[in-house]
Amino acid sequence: MKSKKRSLFISLCVLPTFICYMIFGFYPCVRSIIMAFYRWSGISGQAEFIGFNNFVTLINDAKVWGALGNNLFLLAVVPLMTMTLALLFAFSITKMKFKEKGFYRVVFFFPNVLSLVVISILFMFIYHPSLGILNSFLEFVGLENLTRVWLGDANTVLWSLAITMVWQAVGYYMVLYMASMEGVPTYLYEAAIIDGASQWQQFRNITFPLIWEVVRVTIIFNILGVFNGSFAYVNIMTKGGPDDASNILSVYMYKQAFANGNFGYAMCVGILVLVISLLLAYIANRLTKKEVVQY
Repeated sequence: MKSKKRSLFISLCVLPTFICYMIFGFYPCVRSIIMAFYRWSGISGQAEFIGFNNFVTLINDAKVWGALGNNLFLLAVVPLMTMTLALLFAFSITKMKFKEKGFYRVVFFFPNVLSLVVISILFMFIYHPSLGILNSFLEFVGLENLTRVWLGDANTVLWSLAITMVWQAVGYYMVLYMASMEGVPTYLYEAAIIDGASQWQQFRNITFPLIWEVVRVTIIFNILGVFNGSFAYVNIMTKGGPDDASNILSVYMYKQAFANGNFGYAMCVGILVLVISLLLAYIANRLTKKEVVQY
């Protein structure tokens, strides 16, 4: 009897969240999949069923595969740079035992309290060809030949976006790594120092294996965050330009829906984004799965 009351209480607590998820999460997802089989402008009350035509168009659309290539570039560069810098900063601040550790933690974490819109606009000013601090600095140190239109050059626009995303994310992961590193017993480091281990050897053989579970989770979070969260940066800073050099799938889907009035095709692109997100989560989980080291 007591167990039934407990189950009923838990069900009542979970029910509001479940209803909200079904209305605002599950139903729109199912509706989007259904609309991918229709031609619909988003304004008309009638949608025309066209079967798999949108999927055939998707396969033959060169812009989709170009956008996917840009997504893959960001997925290769941003998580690697973010994880590497976050681990480096976390290990340095934790091991060096700076008195200003709390100050550095706040400074590095600060970008995470800023809106993505604010960060995007801030870096648009930094990259501005005539007023931006980056070109001004290069001119100040005598490197005028390196100045360029960072967001207007097809060779630099993706790198510029990637650096913006890394700057925003690295402090968040650094704080997570610092918290996990502070849980590693100090006697392990003391024993390693007695054996003559260098800082790099301590990190490789003690720190990294013992915080691997945290690193593994953050890798999956970061990969999915880059794939799904890059929309705001690209839409605000470049809108996919110049000449689609920074176009990504989510921005292309948005343009198809709200600029071209082609909601059915946009939903088709959305299904591709959903499938790739699930695949990335599965692949990242499989690749990072290994035996946990305990102490």
